Amino acid sequence: MANIKSAKKRVLVAKTRTERNKAIKSEVKTYVKKVDAAIAAGDKEAAKQALVDAEVKLTKAATKGVYHKNTVSRKVGRLSKAVDKMA
Repeated sequence: MANIKSAKKRVLVAKTRTERNKAIKSEVKTYVKKVDAAIAAGDKEAAKQALVDAEVKLTKAATKGVYHKNTVSRKVGRLSKAVDKMA
């Protein structure tokens, strides 16, 4: 454990941020899974709605610094492409 007060604070702050980032990433993964499930089920309307919801969550995660903006763009692009491919 750190001895200096500022180092102790950094450890606590890092722990707090790690927990927050983990929660946000988990939520994003859940929304992405909903899109994938709708695609697998063949329900285009549900897939489109799930895509909108997932895009909102991904964008918010990027603004909070959890994901890089290019990562979010790539993920949204791949999901959109998969939804558009549906019959």
